[in-house]
Amino acid sequence: MAAHPADESFPFHGLLPKKETGAASFLIRYPEYDGRGVLIAILDTGVDPGAPGMQITSDGKPKIVDIIDSTGSGDVDTSTVVEPKDGTIPGLSGRTLKIPVTWKNPSGKYHIGVKNGFEFFPKALKERLQKERREKLWDPAHRAALAEACRKQEEFDSTHTNLSQAEKLLKEELQCHTELLNSLEKKYNDPGPVYDCLVWHDGETWRACLDTSECGDLGCCTVLRNYKEAQEHASLGNSEMLNYSVNVYEEGSILCIVTSGGAHGTHVASIAAGYFPEEPERNGVAPGAQILAIKIGDTRLSTMETGTGLIRAMIEVIKYKCDLVNYSYGEATHWPNSGRICEVINEAVWKHNVIYVSSAGNNGPCLSTVGCPGGTTSSVIGVGAYVTPDMMTAEYSLREKLPANQYTWSSRGPTIDGALGVSISAPGGAIASVPNWTLRGTQLMNGTSMSSPNACGGIALVLSGLKSNGIQPTAFAVRRALENTAVKMDDIEVFAQGHGTIQVDKAYDYLTQHASLPTSNLGFTVTVGSHRGIYLRNPVQLSSPSDHAVGIEPVFPENTDNSERISLQLHLALTCSASWVQCPSHLELMNQCRHVNVRVDPQGLREGLHYTEVCGYDVSTPNVGPLFRVPITVIIPTKVNESTAYEVHFNNVYFKPGQIRRHFLQVPQGARWAELTITSHSHDVSSKFVLHAIHLVKQKAYRANEFYKFSSLLEKGSLTEAFPVLEGRTVEFCIARWWASLGDVTIDYSISFHGVTCSTSQLHIHASEGISSFEVLSALKYEEISPSINLKNWVQPLRPVSAKTRSLASRDILPNNRQLYEIVLTYNFTQTKSGEVTPSCPLLCELLYESEFDSQLWMLFDQNKRLIGSGDAYPHQYSLKLEKGDYTIRLQVRHEQICELERLKDLPFIVSHRLSNTLSLDIYETHKNALLSKKKANTITLPPNCSQSFFVTSLPDDKIPKGAGPGCYLTGSLIVPKSEYGKKADVLPVYYHLIPPPNKTKNGGKEKEKDTDKEKDVKEEFAEAMRDLKIQWMTKLDTSGLYGELKETFSNHLPLHVTRLQQLDSEKERMKRLNEIVVAADVVLSSIDQTALAVHLTMKTDPRPDAATIKSDMEKQKSSLIDALCRKGCALADKLLRLLSQDGAASEEVSSTEDDPEGCLKDLTDTFWEIQKWVDLTDSKVLTFAYKHALVNKMYGRALKYATKIVEEKPSKENCTNCIQLMKSLGWTHSAAFADNWLPVMYPTDYTPF
Repeated sequence: MAAHPADESFPFHGLLPKKETGAASFLIRYPEYDGRGVLIAILDTGVDPGAPGMQITSDGKPKIVDIIDSTGSGDVDTSTVVEPKDGTIPGLSGRTLKIPVTWKNPSGKYHIGVKNGFEFFPKALKERLQKERREKLWDPAHRAALAEACRKQEEFDSTHTNLSQAEKLLKEELQCHTELLNSLEKKYNDPGPVYDCLVWHDGETWRACLDTSECGDLGCCTVLRNYKEAQEHASLGNSEMLNYSVNVYEEGSILCIVTSGGAHGTHVASIAAGYFPEEPERNGVAPGAQILAIKIGDTRLSTMETGTGLIRAMIEVIKYKCDLVNYSYGEATHWPNSGRICEVINEAVWKHNVIYVSSAGNNGPCLSTVGCPGGTTSSVIGVGAYVTPDMMTAEYSLREKLPANQYTWSSRGPTIDGALGVSISAPGGAIASVPNWTLRGTQLMNGTSMSSPNACGGIALVLSGLKSNGIQPTAFAVRRALENTAVKMDDIEVFAQGHGTIQVDKAYDYLTQHASLPTSNLGFTVTVGSHRGIYLRNPVQLSSPSDHAVGIEPVFPENTDNSERISLQLHLALTCSASWVQCPSHLELMNQCRHVNVRVDPQGLREGLHYTEVCGYDVSTPNVGPLFRVPITVIIPTKVNESTAYEVHFNNVYFKPGQIRRHFLQVPQGARWAELTITSHSHDVSSKFVLHAIHLVKQKAYRANEFYKFSSLLEKGSLTEAFPVLEGRTVEFCIARWWASLGDVTIDYSISFHGVTCSTSQLHIHASEGISSFEVLSALKYEEISPSINLKNWVQPLRPVSAKTRSLASRDILPNNRQLYEIVLTYNFTQTKSGEVTPSCPLLCELLYESEFDSQLWMLFDQNKRLIGSGDAYPHQYSLKLEKGDYTIRLQVRHEQICELERLKDLPFIVSHRLSNTLSLDIYETHKNALLSKKKANTITLPPNCSQSFFVTSLPDDKIPKGAGPGCYLTGSLIVPKSEYGKKADVLPVYYHLIPPPNKTKNGGKEKEKDTDKEKDVKEEFAEAMRDLKIQWMTKLDTSGLYGELKETFSNHLPLHVTRLQQLDSEKERMKRLNEIVVAADVVLSSIDQTALAVHLTMKTDPRPDAATIKSDMEKQKSSLIDALCRKGCALADKLLRLLSQDGAASEEVSSTEDDPEGCLKDLTDTFWEIQKWVDLTDSKVLTFAYKHALVNKMYGRALKYATKIVEEKPSKENCTNCIQLMKSLGWTHSAAFADNWLPVMYPTDYTPF
């Protein structure tokens, strides 16, 4: 190994590359054209204004002109308005907020709200803080409390042997302490900091303050204005190191707390425009440019972008007249260049001259993997990512420099509609600034997310120079200059690098030299039918020559004078270097779309990939380069058929680092999966390979039919993988050596196709059919099959219980006052037991950029309006674990036309519940066996072109999940192959549709025989009916008149006395009638023959003919008995608690026996022991009594045990507050503090705003 001298200079230029793009040489030529006068919008996870390099520009201006959260994730509802009393305000957190006398507020009115910090903290910060807070705030105090509890219990056990009843309770109390502390440790869950928020108008502007002290001391908290007014920001604390700014909307009713949702956005901004006056080698590409930081990554969705965030962001981009947008985000799209978001982006580019630069995607190396909008939207400059030798040394510390190459993962074109996809390339990695909360100054990140801001910064340099010289280029002109001056790298295909690596200096020279040409500001659209290029891939497209009508239309900048439109007369030469393409030689173009015919003849082309372009030049200025290009891609697949045994082999294939080999194979008819085997010949080199396969299907994103595997191949090792295929189509299989794998390797690999075809692409089974069937065909080879059906989820469809439309506020108005509207749909469902659910909206899900609606954000709340989780376009990312209970889902959909939203007022929504245990359906080879449930299907070997039918029986009724009914269905999969690889790759979806459950008859199916001799008289029935009706109305009336009237006639009727007790116990002034409750309870108790009840409950079997009726009656009596004992006990306990709470109660003279504390306590104790004869104290019916009994006896551990169970049964703010008070009484202030913080989180006053 070569030695490196210790004093060798560090390759700083490799940390944030500028040399390869011409940016470094441009800045040497024009040091003042460093981005000055250029505004770049960074649409990302947000930018930290306190991060290194984010303070000022090279000419002293604020680096960030404004910071905006367009997602809504930082919004706080501050619509509640209050006025201070004695200089304080009651905060919504429950804290008392002290208003500093220095605050200026002429109106005296404050808008208040509350926000849980963890709702807007970045995920990594939240995880760090949870760990730190536990170590500092919880663990020390909890360990001390547990040690003390254990010491007291041991001390008691050592001094008490024969225990009295009172001592047993005391022992239980001490045991409760340790049990509760252990339980609190297991259930520990940090709600995080909770901030009270205040907003007010000081007579000049809106101001806001967060109570970062978390104790109401607002004097030590920072007051902020909207960021754009004075570039003010603050930190949430030395531990958090999270900088935040604020924006106030809707006249103070909405406060937006803006933070960075991740490190990504700050890193991107630093690459594009970071400025380090003391360390210029760390500068971004355009240190003089200013930034508009817009957070489009929704913190509620782990920084996923949303339609709401993107539309709002583009409104701000247009409002601020940004020169550039950098967008280092994107997703796979089902159809390119379409949808509401893409329309707004196109509008910004074409009508407002915004240059939109975006990452092409990180989903290579297969073709047609560019993301949206970067690679699929006509107005967007998509940037691919490459790595230079200097980057390999400085950023990745590789042992040796490799030649420059495209990153393996950089997405490739063409788009599914034929456009090139990648426009240009730029360095795709950098060590740059990240937010302070990461506790690091810089970080290495790579991706097209990094190549995009590198290119964007380069474009900012070009614009800076042009503006300084009074040249105002159009977005069309800039893009053409970039593409016509980019430098193509050798040995890298056009689909990866686009037109080549951006060259800043050459693009600037191009634009200055050609600024006066009549075509300089023109754009051109190329259409081939509904496509933007010619892309022939599937066998049916390749059988003969094809003619294509190509439309060319000039596009003028917005507000171009009509005389210019009229005078346009271009004489164009059309050229193409490929012999297999024929096109006209010339085209006369004016202000209209002209069509030319292009013929593509794929016959005779070798197998593999072919690309060419038809280029259009102005004959008067051919040196300008192409004004437009028509991309043409042809793929000739290799035929795989019976003659090759449905296999292809590649032997002794040599791979250098980063080398890619593509194979396009025509999938045989009947094939369902392919098996790939790789074997290494290298003795001393292990390597990393990317295995990637893709089919393209119309109106489906490439991810719908994609296989991707990152694999390590050891020295002389081998591996086998399987992936699904689509018969009759062309599959691209790509095997790529990882770009950073050193050394050369030689491998063999083969692909073998297999097929077990089912008669249906998805199996629907209706429970009412009893027996369903499907047929299986082995189309290619002998195949072993062993079909199995497993159901893993049950799906619950929901209809909205309400639908409300309204116009949105100032953030949601497009140019020309185009108002956006929303519809909020509300759905309710019950979770019958704890489990995992996946909510989704089938009509809208899986669509984001291509959606015709602006958003589809849903939020799921519990019965107390606590936000449990959120989701958007991609349901599989947003599964939630729910406890048993009632839940509400609120779905927001937005659009510019309210009539489109009103069509959705009955929009169905589904909740998919994960089954705790997988359900299997029985499969048989014959209908007879299925009917008789005999001899299930076993393994069968099917010869080629032979088929076998199978029959499936319905699920037993007792297997149907609780809560599932008609309209619901189960989902799962059918797997037919027996082979291990076939099982992974060949999976068919199964839907099992449910029917109503069987009717259950009462009394075990025996009809109750009527005894005609004992039939009641009609008058008797009427009297009883009137009695029962009056009893029902007793609880609704405040008077006791009805009870007095009924008591005279039906004195022995138990339900009457029970209802009277319930009436007294539920009155508003219950505390004044405690003695009456005790008396009423005694009446109920005396009406029940407790001896007869006890005897009945000890009986194992009852032979009497009316046993069922007797049992029902006895159960009612037992329930009434327990209820009466509980209400009596609670009333006695409340009397004692009231007496104990009065000052000097112990010394006061007792006025009557009813208020005698000792007699009361004795009655309570008797009731306590009596109730335990009939029911356990942890039964939900007696929890309240058990809690109050423990409270009276100051046994706070037992009280907390029961209070905790009450919260589990009936969560409410009052019940939680009782638990907190008990924790304080026990001295467990640490757990009380954490529980106190949970209150505003668990029990918000209203739903979280969208």
